[in-house]
Amino acid sequence: MYRKDGVDYFIVDGHIHFWDASEENIANKYGEGFIRCFYDYQRNLSPQEWVWPLEKFRKYSEQDLIHDIFDTGYVDWAIFQPTYLGEFYREGFNTTERNGALARKHPDRLIVNGAFDPREGEAGLERLEKLHAEWNLRGVKLYTAEWRGSSKGWKLSDPEAQDYLALCERLGIRNIHVHKGPTIWPLNRDAFDVADVDHAASAFPGLNFIVEHSGLPRLDDFCWIATQEPNVYAGLSVVMPFIHTRPRYFAQIIGELLYWLDEDRIVFGSDYAIWSPKWLVEQFVDFQIPEDLQGEYGVLTTGIKRKILGLNHARLYDLKVPENAQAPAHPPQDGVSAGPNTGAVTAA
Repeated sequence: MYRKDGVDYFIVDGHIHFWDASEENIANKYGEGFIRCFYDYQRNLSPQEWVWPLEKFRKYSEQDLIHDIFDTGYVDWAIFQPTYLGEFYREGFNTTERNGALARKHPDRLIVNGAFDPREGEAGLERLEKLHAEWNLRGVKLYTAEWRGSSKGWKLSDPEAQDYLALCERLGIRNIHVHKGPTIWPLNRDAFDVADVDHAASAFPGLNFIVEHSGLPRLDDFCWIATQEPNVYAGLSVVMPFIHTRPRYFAQIIGELLYWLDEDRIVFGSDYAIWSPKWLVEQFVDFQIPEDLQGEYGVLTTGIKRKILGLNHARLYDLKVPENAQAPAHPPQDGVSAGPNTGAVTAA
């Protein structure tokens, strides 16, 4: 938990990985290019003191993760989001099985999510059921631009994908995390387009669609979808580090999300190990929307920050929040009013 100025922040890091991009695990030039693209994100968007050597970035230890997330990162719970990339890595890049082995050592801190790929057909449906039986999944992470044979991606609106989402609903896997953000070489940028979220969210109102990276660079498209679909959430992984390199840009993103959605549908994620939660949490708690933008976007209150940093994810994943870190039950603070179609927060 993080404490600042007498306020306790319950922290849920909703987007972490335990990957293996060691040279031994890389299958081809695409696997090498993928991890180097990840590394460029860390190098270009982090404070200098938080940039790792490339060799550590390729494959960090269990001890590194526990230290960075929990010992120094203030995190109360963290959620593994798998990315298999079997075409690029011999044993997979960041799998449920690898994540789960670590989660079993820390069941009171780590949650492991699964994954599916509708191009696997019936075999994939059986595999998802087995994953759920083994790990009691509460969520899945979907990577719609992942390569599979000659296919360079798929859509949530594909008929095959509907079968998998229906199975998630039957199994009680409520949280559907979808990478809809910046591309990573060599994946196809258009395969991460956010438009198919609209179809899936309408077809499955009982599921929560957490759009990781908030659709960047398609923020406008995402916001127009999310304001109409109450089960669509904005994940802040990749968005968060702009607080350091482009604070005004970050303020604009947060302002747009608060306007079109509301403070209950925005969730924190560090995207560890690209970034570490410690500096992200500290800078976000201290951050305020610049005065010249507050007339349009309002301000980031302590209550809003507490929801984004942990309370919203706690609700999605049924996590117990200590009483001292719970949000008080009260109406919106003075100086804010509702945005279009939602309870979004904007300046009055």
